[in-house]
Formats: sequence, structure tokens, C-alpha cells
Amino acid sequence: MSKFKKNSKASQEIPTAALPDIIFMLLFFFMVTTVLRETTLLVEQKLPLATQLKKIERKSLVNYIYIGKPKNLKEFGSEPRVQVNDAFISTKEVVQFVLTAKDKLDESEREQIIMSMKVDKETKMGIVTDVQQELREANALKVLYNTPKRVDE
Repeated sequence: MSKFKKNSKASQEIPTAALPDIIFMLLFFFMVTTVLRETTLLVEQKLPLATQLKKIERKSLVNYIYIGKPKNLKEFGSEPRVQVNDAFISTKEVVQFVLTAKDKLDESEREQIIMSMKVDKETKMGIVTDVQQELREANALKVLYNTPKRVDE
């Protein structure tokens, strides 16, 4: 009896010549489509200086509220305004903003939400107190005041 041998000269290797091209195409695709966006400030911000600061551990839980005089005085007037994201809101709309921000979080993180207020140092306390009252109504009890560190000379 004779033994039959399979003479297969087919290669089992995968051609990798086009792999760098594919990787660079993916890299350029993500570089072009990724949006790095910060909030456009519509209010003036001259923050007061602080001596004691604490770093936030989980920045994903932080939502920012900006309070100050509008930059465009002709359109918005000279009274201090409340800004969240890229829009002005009234103090009564703060509760809705907090509830929307809580909906974006997981159920276990909703009670840990942190509201960070950046308040211009020339702003009167009346509007700040109104915002604080609305935050209490929305059960957002962790409130921070954002400020740069004072450099003692």
C-alpha cells in the first residue's frame, strides 16, 4: 500500500502589508471626528483668591455654574446672570439643570453630584443665595466654590 501525501503549497500567513495604512486611516478618522469642547464663557470671571484648596477626585460628577456680569452688555444688560453650559438661565431653571445633570449619571452616583460655582468677585450675594436655595430644592447639597490659589508674597 502506498501512502498518499498532500502537497499543499498554500501559505497560512496573513498578509500584513496594508495594516499600517489601515491603522493610520483609523487614527486620522478619530482625530478629525473627535470634538474637544469647553464651555464658552458668556460672563466675566474675576475669581477671588483662596488660601485653602481641595482637589476633586472624580471630575465626572462635577457640573459648573457660572455667575457674573455678561460680556455683551448691550444684548444682556449689566445685571449678573447665571450661565450653565453655553446658555443663560434664570435662577428658577437651576432645579431643571440639576435634574438633567443627575439623569446623565448612573443611579448610584446621582446623590454624589457636585455643583461647582464660579462666581465673579464683583457679584452681589443676592443672586448667589438664590442659586444656593434652588440647589437645595434640587437636592444638590455638595456645592463648591471654584477659585484659584492665592500666592503669598
